[in-house]
Amino acid sequence: MPWRVEPRMIFWAAVLVAAALTLLNLGALGAVIWRAETGARLGAADWAAARFTVMQAVLSAVISVALAIPVARGLARRRFAGRSVLIVLMGAPFILPVLVAVIGLLAVFGRNGLFNDALALIGLPPFSIYGLHGVLLAHVFFNLPLSVRLLLQGWARVPAEHLRLSSALGFNGWARFRHIEAPMLARVVPGALAVVFLICLTSFAVALTLGGGPRATTLELAIYQAFRFDFDLGRAALLALLQAAIGIAALLLLARLTLPDTGQRGMDRVAPTPPGGLARVSDGISISIAAAFLVIPLAMVVLRGLPHVWGLPPPVWLALLQSLKVAALSVGLLAVMTGALTMGALARRWPEGVGMAALVSSPMVIGTGMFIVIHPLGDPAHWALAVTALVNAAMALPFALRAVLPAARRAEADFSRLSVSLGLTTRAHMRLVLWPRLRRPFGFAMGLGAALSLGDLGVIVLFAQTGGETLPMMVQRLMGAYRSADAAGAALVLLIVALTAFVIIERLIGGKDAGA
Repeated sequence: MPWRVEPRMIFWAAVLVAAALTLLNLGALGAVIWRAETGARLGAADWAAARFTVMQAVLSAVISVALAIPVARGLARRRFAGRSVLIVLMGAPFILPVLVAVIGLLAVFGRNGLFNDALALIGLPPFSIYGLHGVLLAHVFFNLPLSVRLLLQGWARVPAEHLRLSSALGFNGWARFRHIEAPMLARVVPGALAVVFLICLTSFAVALTLGGGPRATTLELAIYQAFRFDFDLGRAALLALLQAAIGIAALLLLARLTLPDTGQRGMDRVAPTPPGGLARVSDGISISIAAAFLVIPLAMVVLRGLPHVWGLPPPVWLALLQSLKVAALSVGLLAVMTGALTMGALARRWPEGVGMAALVSSPMVIGTGMFIVIHPLGDPAHWALAVTALVNAAMALPFALRAVLPAARRAEADFSRLSVSLGLTTRAHMRLVLWPRLRRPFGFAMGLGAALSLGDLGVIVLFAQTGGETLPMMVQRLMGAYRSADAAGAALVLLIVALTAFVIIERLIGGKDAGA
C-alpha cells in the first residue's frame, strides 16, 4: 500500500492510546468525584494548603523568570569558552531527581551548609531553608535553567538585521531594550511564566522535604497526608478534586498564552559586536552567579555522597533495582504512546491535545483515583510498580511529544509527497524517511522519560509498602530518619543512575551523534 499520512492502522493505534490516556485521567478523576462524599467539607487547613499551593507557584514562576532574563540576555549576546557547555548544563536540573537537588541545596543552604558557614564568619544570623523560602529556593533551582532556555530561544529569534540597524542608529542600552528586546519578551515571558507555574503547582517532593510544617503544606502534600496518616479517602478525594480544578484553570490560561519555539534557529547567527563596559560586567556577573547556583549544589552531592556509597545497606540496592524496573516499564509505555500519538498527530490535531493534557494532570490526583479503584479489588501495593510506571509515562508524554512531533511534521512536510510519488509503502516510508529524522529527538525523549521516572517520588508513596520502595522513596526515608550519610550516598547513586540512563538510552536510540 502506498504511503499515506494516516493509514488505518496508525489511526486506530492513536485512538487506542488516546482512549487509554483519557480513561487514566478522567477515570481517576471520576473515581475521585465518586469517592468525595456528599456533605464532606474541607477544613481551614485544607484551604490554607490551596492558598499556599497557588502562592508558591506564582512566586516561583515570577522569581524564576525574572532572574532568567539577565542570564538569558547575557548568554544571547556573549561568546566565551564553555558557553555551549553551560547552555547544555541548563537542561540538567530538569532531568535531575528532585531529592538529589534537595540534598545538594541542603549542603549549601542547610543549617550546616556553606552559606550559613559564610554568614557565621561575618556575624550574621543563620538562614533557615525550611518553609516558604526553602520551597521557593528549590523551585528556582529547578526552573531558572528552564526559564533561561525558553527566553534564550526568544533572543535567538531576534533578527540580526534589527541589531545591526539599532547599532547604526546609535541606540543606547535602554533604546535597544525598549524597541527590540521588550516586544520579544512580551511574547515569550507569559508562556514561560505559565509553564513554570504548572510545574510548581504539582510539586510534591520539594514541599515534603523543605516545607517545614503546616504553614508550607501544598495540596499534593495534603493528599499524601490524608492517605498515609489518616486514611481519609473522602478528604483526599476532595483535595484531589480541588487540585484538578486549579490545574485545569491554569491549563486554560496557558492555552491563551504564546509559548516560545523550542527550535535552535539562529543561535549562532552573526550579529553586531555586543556592548562593552558596564553591560559586559553585568552579563558576566549574571552568568557567573547562575552557573555557581547550578554547579555548587551538584558538586556538594558528589563530595558528600562519594565516601558513603560503598557502605550503603542492602535495602538501598534493592530499592535501586525496583527503580530500574519502574523506569524500564515506563520507557516502554512512553515509546508506544509517543509513537502512536506522533503518527496520528500528523493528520489530526486531537492526538496532540490528548497527549499534552497530561500537563494539567497531577500524579497525586491520578494516584488517588487509581488507589480508590484498586483498593476494593485487592492490595494496592501489588500494583505499585505497574501504576507508577504508567503514571510516569503519562507525565513524561507532553515533553516527549514536544521533542518528537515538530521533527515529524517537518519530515512529513518535506518528504511525504516524494514518498507517495515513489510508491513507498508505509513501512518503507517510516524506515527510510521518518525514522532517520526522528531518531535523535525520540532518543532524547526516551532518555528524558527514563530519568524522570527514576527520580519520581509521586505515586509510589501512595502504593508502595516496606520492601517495595524505589530509590527516591528510600532516600526520603533515610533523610527522615536523620541518616544523613546513607542519604547522601543513596542520592549520589540516584544521580549517577539517572544521568547514565539518560545518556545510554539517548545514544542507543538516537545514535552515536545524539546529544551533540
